[in-house]
Amino acid sequence: MSVNNIHEWDKGEYNITTDIKKIDRTAVHSYLTRSTWAKGIDFETVSYSIDNSLNFGLFHREEQIGFARLITDHATFAYLCDVYVLEEYQGRKLSNFLMSCIHEHPVFSKVRRLMLFTLTAPWLYAKYGYEPVNQQNYAWTILRKDMYL
Repeated sequence: MSVNNIHEWDKGEYNITTDIKKIDRTAVHSYLTRSTWAKGIDFETVSYSIDNSLNFGLFHREEQIGFARLITDHATFAYLCDVYVLEEYQGRKLSNFLMSCIHEHPVFSKVRRLMLFTLTAPWLYAKYGYEPVNQQNYAWTILRKDMYL
């Protein structure tokens, strides 16, 4: 469902929304600061990243329990990142719900290339068509591992 370019999906008592006003920035920061990929990240950086992304907030009733965001130009490219479901809600197929909603969003069907960097849950992403980039001299990066420490 879309209202003023806001998309929402329901699955029983769970809801996913792209409404940036509903994103609990404190909850997202709390998870990310203890994640393997953004350990120690400051609140201002998390908040700024939310402001400049297409966000998918996963809620159980009114509590935010998961999140993902696409960094995208809305036309040709998107980078999927910061995907999580709180540990106490894992095992309920909510990551599948989250990924399905991302793939149903109109931006997803427009972009030519989607990227994802992860060391966790490759089985989840493989189910949705993501493949490792193992071609020499193809994908390049600058990685600052200790950026937030």
